[in-house]
Amino acid sequence: MRKETPVRADEIISFGPFSLRASERLLTRDGVPLELGGRAMDVLLALVAQANVVVSKEDLLAQAWPGVVISDGSLRYQITMLRQALGDGQDGARYVSNIVGRGYCFVAKISRTRAEPEEAANEAAERDDAPVEPGLPARPVQLVGRTDDLAAVAAQLAKGRFVTLVGTGGVGKTTVAVQTGHDLLGDFAGAVVFVDLAALTDPSLVPTAIASMLRLSVRSADPVPSLLAYLRERRMLLVLDNCEHVIAAAAALAERIFQAAPGVHILATSREALRVQGEYVHLLNPFASPPDLPGLGMRELLMYPATRLFVDRAGASGTSLDLHGGDAPVIADICRKLDGVALAIELAARRVSTYGLHQTATLLDERLALSWLGQRGAQPRHQTLQATLDWSYGLLDAVERRVLCRLSVFVGYFSLDAARHVADAQDLSREQVVTAIASLAEKSLLAIHPSGTFTRYRLLESTRTYALSKADEATLGGASLRHALYFRQQLQQTRKAPDGAPEGADLANVRAALAWSFDGGRATDLGVTLAAAAVPAFMARSLLAECHGWSKRALAELAPALRGSATEMQLQSAIGLSQMFTRGNSDEVRLALERSLDVAEALGDAASQVQLLGRLQIFHERIGDFVASLACAHRCAQVAGTIDDATSVATANSLVGLCNHLLGDQPQARRLLEAAIAAPADALQASHVYAGFDLRNRTFIALARTLWLLGYPSQAVALAQRAVDEARQLNHPVTLCIALIWAVSVYLWVGDLERAEHDIRRFIAYAEAHSLTPYLAVGRGVMGELAVRRGDAARGVQALQDCLVELRESRYELLTTAFNLTLAEGLTATGRADDALKLMDDTLASVHAKGDLYSLPELLRVKARALCAALPPRMQEAEACLAESLASSRQQGARAWELRAATDLARMWQAAGRRQEARALLEGVRAPYTEGFETADLRQADRLLGETEDAAA
Repeated sequence: MRKETPVRADEIISFGPFSLRASERLLTRDGVPLELGGRAMDVLLALVAQANVVVSKEDLLAQAWPGVVISDGSLRYQITMLRQALGDGQDGARYVSNIVGRGYCFVAKISRTRAEPEEAANEAAERDDAPVEPGLPARPVQLVGRTDDLAAVAAQLAKGRFVTLVGTGGVGKTTVAVQTGHDLLGDFAGAVVFVDLAALTDPSLVPTAIASMLRLSVRSADPVPSLLAYLRERRMLLVLDNCEHVIAAAAALAERIFQAAPGVHILATSREALRVQGEYVHLLNPFASPPDLPGLGMRELLMYPATRLFVDRAGASGTSLDLHGGDAPVIADICRKLDGVALAIELAARRVSTYGLHQTATLLDERLALSWLGQRGAQPRHQTLQATLDWSYGLLDAVERRVLCRLSVFVGYFSLDAARHVADAQDLSREQVVTAIASLAEKSLLAIHPSGTFTRYRLLESTRTYALSKADEATLGGASLRHALYFRQQLQQTRKAPDGAPEGADLANVRAALAWSFDGGRATDLGVTLAAAAVPAFMARSLLAECHGWSKRALAELAPALRGSATEMQLQSAIGLSQMFTRGNSDEVRLALERSLDVAEALGDAASQVQLLGRLQIFHERIGDFVASLACAHRCAQVAGTIDDATSVATANSLVGLCNHLLGDQPQARRLLEAAIAAPADALQASHVYAGFDLRNRTFIALARTLWLLGYPSQAVALAQRAVDEARQLNHPVTLCIALIWAVSVYLWVGDLERAEHDIRRFIAYAEAHSLTPYLAVGRGVMGELAVRRGDAARGVQALQDCLVELRESRYELLTTAFNLTLAEGLTATGRADDALKLMDDTLASVHAKGDLYSLPELLRVKARALCAALPPRMQEAEACLAESLASSRQQGARAWELRAATDLARMWQAAGRRQEARALLEGVRAPYTEGFETADLRQADRLLGETEDAAA
């Protein structure tokens, strides 16, 4: 017989369309991984190691089940599974042959190759470091008895897209869901998102929880439309875990996602079916246990997943079981009485190391008999797990019980530091608390979740509910108070830290602390200060609607002693900013921001004054009052000049620079905007937490527009694209929308209509996905501008008129002048010159009153065109308008507007026979340009210069 050739760790074994990597226990067919159970893989490796040689059944059993006596039936079953996976016998392919009376033989031709180190490293990295979306827990270390369930769930997800895992508490629904998520990472290119709904107490927050895990901002009272818009064109696996306590809300939303997003596959876990259209229910049954038959031995014991799980977990706890003696029937009896529920089995198995197998069975019998009947009103699905938890609770000492009940106030994961603060009271030392936490974790009452260099803990939902029922009111009250105080302190410290990251705050526990504080007036003063401390965390995650709700609640409960305090300042500011973006630019927004500023001034808090003046500047800019906006920016600069703070100075430079750009002083705007950008890199870092968007990014895009006006079109386009690219990396929706819409204005100015349309469509899609309603009207207005530029003036005029009505209703006037300019051009093109003139006169009066004078030269030029198109033409007035446009352009330093006005005036003079004057004017304006010769305005000027030269010749 040929000697065995061991499979090297770095080898790839190939046969037919299959490749086998032994070190990774990975079998692929044409590069696609195949699911193969652990025992079947062991059998395959043993056969391949002696390919074309008969391997006896005894040898295969010894290699696949080392140290365990197993029946031939188990081997035959694994051979069957292996043949099915390989397609043995299909289309004449043969791989595993049964040699009667001798054993099995791998009969296919194989080849062995060495994996290239770089290739192996890359493939390992692709498997081990696959891009896991937020919240996908670690892959289960060992999953017993769920191979068929995993295969069925994966197949049904591929076929029908919507599967709900249904089963009793503790049966392992979450474990199967997590394993499925990891198994399908490759199928969904890493887009597997795990949403734990157990942290929610309010069903209305189900859409918000999903949006938060998707890092999708929520800016409206109803986040569902933006969530559906975001998911509509995406392909991903969405895992909704623990739906039962919010089942109506979860079911309704899951059904809408299933119908609206054909690329989204949904895997839900619940103790009952969602009962909605499209759902396929996969019942996750408890593990099968051996029947109560005499003569049960080790071989029969290990054929059942329930008893295999018990043996595995008991062994992991350091227990050595005598499976050849009398232990097998006792183990089988325990598993039957626990109904094969995975959690109950694990809890029982871990007790064996302390009490021994037979005493554990006795204790279990007593506890189970006492609690199986339970209360008459108890839900049936709670009874089995209730019995297990009663038993487990009875094994805890007094300190462990107190700590467990106190930890029940946590929602979701928590750190050891948080647990110590909450569980530590006068009756327990910190050492006792730490010891008890370790013991609870060892006893499986605390789930452990490694997170980087730290470990986090979590009470399973059923365990937390049980512990809450065991805690008296005084215990819960004290723990909840310490819980709220802890998270308030964490939020306050994070905000004070120079490198603080409020986006990393534990909002699930913050929400729970806020709800407890305000509920029944338990600790309203604490709730008020906690809400104020939580504002940056809500802002950082763009949860503006939720921020507004908690801030309003806190302000309503504000005690007289806190009037005029930093707490009121923070709450008023949060209300103003969040409402501005979610509900429009109302007087309530202005009053809230002004009150916040008054408090900051009374407190002498200069840094806060800078931030608040910045918010007021944004408000006045959005409503179109550019004079008031400039006044706020100047006040901001004055305050910033009194303190030694780089952030405040950079903020002031950015705001004043932007205002100068809008008011028509382009050289001054450039100087200030470049000064803001030249500040230290972290001076405006994460400014979206306080300003509502990233101020540094907006500075870049404002500078891009300024450079175009100054006559540097190539630099303007490059900077605009850079701003858009960086905004996308920030993953902050308002910042990206601002970058996109202002970049589109640059592209329109240079005449790049294709790029403008591409980016405005992205802008509209993003605004729709994130419920930025005013921006949707803006997007439709820009599409109207594009129609006018492309010659479809009638359609463009209608779109612009509709857009302006919508923007006026929401008091969003920032872009009104720009849209009026194009609307006037469209009216002129459709023969409505008189309407265009009326619109231009009204707009000119508005810009003089409100201050956005940067567009004054262009308004005068467009008015001149309307005068030329009037019946009869009013050429003398048109020439006067163009002359005024030239003068205004030169005063502003806006060479771009000057070039346009000079081109129109030169064309008018040439038509009147004044060719030399026309050429002299246009050459003088054209000469300073050193770049952007491919842009529309310069090409048009060059063509006209060529025409004047030809005419002169």
